[in-house]
Amino acid sequence: MGTPDFAVESLRILVENKYEVVGVITMPDKPAGRGHKVQFSPVKQYALEQNLRLLQPEKLKDEAFLEELRSLQADLQIVVAFRMLPEVVWNMPKFGTFNLHASLLPQYRGAAPINWAIINGDKETGATTFFLTHEIDTGKIIQQEKIVIAETDNAGIVHDRLMEMGAKLVKKTVDMLIEGKTDAVDQAQFIHPGLELKAAPKIFKETCQIDVSWNVERVYNFVRGMSPHPTAWVELQFPNQVEKMTLKVFEVEKAICDHELAVGTVVTDGKKYAKVALSDGYINLKSVQIAGKKRMEIGELLRGMRF
Repeated sequence: MGTPDFAVESLRILVENKYEVVGVITMPDKPAGRGHKVQFSPVKQYALEQNLRLLQPEKLKDEAFLEELRSLQADLQIVVAFRMLPEVVWNMPKFGTFNLHASLLPQYRGAAPINWAIINGDKETGATTFFLTHEIDTGKIIQQEKIVIAETDNAGIVHDRLMEMGAKLVKKTVDMLIEGKTDAVDQAQFIHPGLELKAAPKIFKETCQIDVSWNVERVYNFVRGMSPHPTAWVELQFPNQVEKMTLKVFEVEKAICDHELAVGTVVTDGKKYAKVALSDGYINLKSVQIAGKKRMEIGELLRGMRF
């Protein structure tokens, strides 16, 4: 059960290693883009290529869907980047249902664990397989593996590394369950006094706005954590421009230093660089986008402006 690219890799590793995949469940088709053309999810596209049986329920408690799901007689259900399941679904197979989550649970329960780990400046993250239960992302942990987050990594880079590592973790978890070697651990055992549990709530447009009152490190991590999707944005007043400009910001460099400028001040040569003054230094804009235009290097944007 899954929808985006992140889920395809786990499905692919099972198919290519000859596991019996009796069915694939993904979201219903929906229109996307400017033309509102119906697009298949990445999981559906792969399932069709492999001639796998496909289910796309509108409602997961619909009796017709439940009957079809029972008819598959699956021994195990695997969830990767899908919606919350009702108990009648996750409790159906004899081996239960496990989920692949892109964090080191119990940290970063929620919809956007990769983004928030980078936004918070974490130096490591990972993936967890765990059994589904009533409360989201709280079930017993089966397996975990860690990766390092480099200071220059963004959410896209970490996503791709976790996608590949997570697929291998799914295979390893399936093998453990088949062999009866699973000894799942309650998440409470990972929680100790003094541990701050960080959440990973869904990200909305307003969540993505950069606040120029933040310090350099916070803005730098925020941009990395939002890049390339859903993308941080900021309103800036460039020198000699009448109106503020709204920019999506994909990449920045940081420079911690003293200065006497007001926060949010844009310093630019009008040709090659633009930097934003923050409380403890500057953020140098590197890769940006304005409404109706493609992503571009800052120099390209500046050359199109009149100073």
